[in-house]
Amino acid sequence: MNVLYTAIVMLATTPTPQPNFNENSVTPTWVGFAATFGVAAIVVLLCIDMVRRVRRVRYRGEIREQLEAERDAAEREPAERDAAERDAAAEKPRTD
Repeated sequence: MNVLYTAIVMLATTPTPQPNFNENSVTPTWVGFAATFGVAAIVVLLCIDMVRRVRRVRYRGEIREQLEAERDAAEREPAERDAAERDAAAEKPRTD
């Protein structure tokens, strides 16, 4: 099987260069440069946009956590204050 593949490859290739080689037929010219530059510019803009979106999501998460912590603290504060007042009242000796 390998012999068959080798024979096909050997028959398909042309080992000698052709004498009338035109360099313009294989070089990208300014069109290739413009296409490459366009793709690179799009990639850079997409990366900048992605970083901006990720940062925005992270900040929203941090703010959400902070608001939840403040809300939990506000809910706990009256209960803790009542418990502290009861403890202080229980520890006071009566002077009747």
